[in-house]
Amino acid sequence: MTRRLTVRRESWPIAGTFTIARGSKTSAEVIVAEVEDGAHKGRGECVPYGRYGETLDGVAAALEDCAGDVAAGMSRADLQRRLPAGAARNALDCALWDLNAKRMGTPVAAQTGLPPLTPRDTAFTLSLAAPAAMAAAARAAGQRPLLKLKLGGDAADLDRVRAVAEAAPEARLIVDANESWRPDTLGSWADALAALPVALIEQPLPAGEDSGLERGTLPVPICADESVHDRPGLGALLERYDVVNIKLDKTGGLTEALALAQTVRDAGAGIMIGCMVGTSLAMAPAFHLSPLADFIDLDGPLLLARDRDAAIRYDQRGMHPPDPALWG
Repeated sequence: MTRRLTVRRESWPIAGTFTIARGSKTSAEVIVAEVEDGAHKGRGECVPYGRYGETLDGVAAALEDCAGDVAAGMSRADLQRRLPAGAARNALDCALWDLNAKRMGTPVAAQTGLPPLTPRDTAFTLSLAAPAAMAAAARAAGQRPLLKLKLGGDAADLDRVRAVAEAAPEARLIVDANESWRPDTLGSWADALAALPVALIEQPLPAGEDSGLERGTLPVPICADESVHDRPGLGALLERYDVVNIKLDKTGGLTEALALAQTVRDAGAGIMIGCMVGTSLAMAPAFHLSPLADFIDLDGPLLLARDRDAAIRYDQRGMHPPDPALWG
């Protein structure tokens, strides 16, 4: 059967404002790729990210340019050569996984070779704000076991962490500076953060300026996010970071993410599964990596004002495996 690719832009309102060190937004702007064969339809969602030089127009155009290849029977292996790692390849790669699962009648989870999916705790993200406001947000998060704090690279960051730790004393914390710290900041604050319930420091330094890091030498594990996208970009990073944040919008889909996760595991490093702010359609394929992960950060839908039909079920602790009616 001839396959047809449809590319669609969507805007999903955020519940309030989502703020990190490099800016704020009030909606999640996503692109959905759909591949139909006449009997079945596969879907994938991506979030183009300006930090990586991506735009909505550019990602949509890259996908639309693949329509002829999709119609001609492009495989996931073909796609790895056709598009570079990034948001566009992610949407199409996930759509092809979903389509294949529906055609075969075999869930993606049964095709990965990983253990069965089970409910997992997920981080719940607190937007960057003043310390008192972040403490209030932490209290409102109830009994969530893992909170992720967006930090801003200013002198108030340590006060933010202390305020949240006091407001949510039972929670473990991930602090995410989004490249906004300097080496002397990390060095001077590491011991203070270790004295708090901080489980992980995510991307403290700008990508490309992390050569001074050495894996296992700081009292709190350090996680690479913006510094690593896919296997070719790993290089010396596994000598610098304790944990790698794998996001499908960086790897270019589940296909490369599975391979990257295995490479990271083989090197003895930890794995975090992360996301951009998107709907359950973006979280579902990423959750299929959860059997390999030490940390899950797939709370994108919890930050939205509404979600898709057949959405992933979240509770106070975390998230449940996705319904095949959604994806996979």
